[in-house]
Amino acid sequence: MKRKLHAFVFLLLLTGTLAQAQVKDPVVEGIVKEATENSHLEGLAHELLDGIGPRLVGTPEMQKAHDWAVAKYKDWGIEAKNEQWGEWRGWQRGTTHVDMVHPRVQSLEATQLAWSPATKGKGVTAELITLPDVKDSAAFQKWLPNVKGKLVMISMQQPTGRPDYNWEEFATKESLAKMKEDRDAQAEAWNELMKNTGYNSRTLPAALEKAGAAGVVTSNWSRGFGVNKIFGAYTKKIPSIDVALEDYGMLYRLVESGSKPQIRIQAESKNLKNAPAFNTIATIKGTEKPEEYVILSAHFDSWDGGTGATDNGTGTIVMMEAMRILKKMYPNPKRTIIAGHWGSEEQGLNGSRAFVADHPEIVKNVQAVFNQDNGTGRVVNISGQGFLHAYDYLGRWLSAAPREITSGIETNFPGFPGGGGSDHASFVAAGAPAFMLSSLNWSYGTYTWHTNRDTYDKIVFDDVRSNAILVAILAYKASEDPELSNRERIVLPVDSRTGEQRTWPALREPTRKGGLD
Repeated sequence: MKRKLHAFVFLLLLTGTLAQAQVKDPVVEGIVKEATENSHLEGLAHELLDGIGPRLVGTPEMQKAHDWAVAKYKDWGIEAKNEQWGEWRGWQRGTTHVDMVHPRVQSLEATQLAWSPATKGKGVTAELITLPDVKDSAAFQKWLPNVKGKLVMISMQQPTGRPDYNWEEFATKESLAKMKEDRDAQAEAWNELMKNTGYNSRTLPAALEKAGAAGVVTSNWSRGFGVNKIFGAYTKKIPSIDVALEDYGMLYRLVESGSKPQIRIQAESKNLKNAPAFNTIATIKGTEKPEEYVILSAHFDSWDGGTGATDNGTGTIVMMEAMRILKKMYPNPKRTIIAGHWGSEEQGLNGSRAFVADHPEIVKNVQAVFNQDNGTGRVVNISGQGFLHAYDYLGRWLSAAPREITSGIETNFPGFPGGGGSDHASFVAAGAPAFMLSSLNWSYGTYTWHTNRDTYDKIVFDDVRSNAILVAILAYKASEDPELSNRERIVLPVDSRTGEQRTWPALREPTRKGGLD
C-alpha cells in the first residue's frame, strides 16, 4: 500500500507542479537548447570509440582514454584529473588470425580472450578435440593426458544459430517446441558432462593447460545473429580464443565425424608491466555549498571484444556532455558537481568502490549520484534504491525536465537498494542516495552487452541526447535544492526463502591489485 501511495504522491508532484514547470526556467531552456543545437555527442563517441577503442583495465588504451577525458574537460574549462586507486596486470591486444588448415583451408571468425598469452613465432597449429562424456571426475582425470598438444573445445555445440525470436516468427509450433525440447536436453547433458569433469568454465582451462594442451577454444554465444560475448582468459601460458558460433559448430562437427580438423592460431598480444588503475574525476566547484556534492557517474572501462560503445561509452559521453552543458549554462552551481568516470567496473565496481573508500568526506555530503550504464536507450526507469523519501526530492527534480524527456520514465519508490551490477551500488552501500538511470532495452543484453558487436553504429544518438538533457537538469535541480537529501532507509522485508531479515548491502573493498595472481 505504501508503494502505491508513494507512486500516487509522485504523480501529484508531477501534476501539481505542472503549472510551475510551465514557467520558463532560463537554465533548463539553455540546457535543452545547447544539447539540441550544439551537441558534441557524435564527436565524443567517434574520438573515444573509433579513435581510442576498447578500454580494458590495464591496457595502454585505458590510459589513453583517461588522458583524453582530462584533456577534453580542460578544453571546456572544467577541472579534471586522473586519480589512481590501484594497479592491474598490464596487457595489450595485438592482431589475431585463426585459420582452419585441415581438412581444408578457411579463415575463421575468432577473438583472443582478454589477457590471453600470445603465441610465439609462427603461432600454434594443432588438432582440435572435444571433451569426453565421462561418468565422474576420476574418469576425466584418466582421460586428461589426451589433451597434450591438442586444442581443446570446451563450449557446447549450439543446436541452432538462429535466435529464439527468429524461430518464433517462422517455425511451426511443433518445430519450435521440438527445437526447445532438444536444446534443453542437450544443455542438461552438457551441464552434467561439465559437472562430471570436476571443473567449471573458470577452472577447466587451467587444468587443461597443466595437462599440456596447446590451447583452449570456446564459443560464448549471445543468442543473437553474429554475437558472442568476449571476456577474459584463465590460462597463463597457452592461448585462449573465442570462435564465432558458425565456425565453432563446423569445427565441432568435423571433430565428431572423425575428420581431425586442425587450426592455426597467431595471437600477437603483449604482456606489459603492471599498469596504474585510475578514475577520471571532473569537478565544477560549488559557490554556496562547495562541500556538498552532486555526482554524475559512469564507468569508463569496457571489455574489448567490441569498442565498448553501449557499455559504457554511451554512459560516459552522457556525463561528459552534461558537464560541458552545465559549465556553459550553469557555471556557478550552488553545490559542487563531480563527474566520476570509474575504472574496472567490469571486474567488480573497483573504481567506484575505491572512490567511496578513499573519499568519505565527499560520500557523507552527497546530495545525489546519477549513474548511467546499461545501453544506448533513453532513460525509462528510476528506482528510489530503498531511500524512504527519494520520491520527494527526485519528484521535484524530475518535474523540472520537459515532458518529452520524462513522459516515458517509470519510477519505483522507495524501491530496494542495489547490491551490485553497476557503480551506483558502491554509493548505496555507503548510505549515499545514488540512483540508476535505467535505459530502454534496444536488445542490449543479446546484441551489445559485452559482445563483439558493441560498436559506434549501435548508438541511438537521439536517445543519448535525451539522457544528457535529463542528467544536466537533474544535476542543476539537485544543486539548487535548499535541503540536503534525506537518507532515511526503508526497513527491508524478511527473506521468504530463509525467514531472516534482509539487510542493507554491505560496503565492499575494491580489488586494488588485479589480474596479478
